[in-house]
Amino acid sequence: MTAQVTHIRPRKSAVPCPVWLSPAQVCERVPGMTEEILSDRRKRGLRPDYRKPSLKTVIYEQSEIDDWVESTRVTGKRE
Repeated sequence: MTAQVTHIRPRKSAVPCPVWLSPAQVCERVPGMTEEILSDRRKRGLRPDYRKPSLKTVIYEQSEIDDWVESTRVTGKRE
């Protein structure tokens, strides 16, 4: 009897890997945003959320930036 070997393929994660952005990249993505404004918002504990993996490194998750911008939507009254 010969054993049949089935290769195991790595499972593709249902959760996509996050895309990390530097403060400069956030500023490129959000019109009117500056690194100074982002720094001030971090100091005041305001959104957008960020990560600080080292003392001098600040990164933002792209999807969280998109969600944050979307949460600032202002809708006008329908006439």
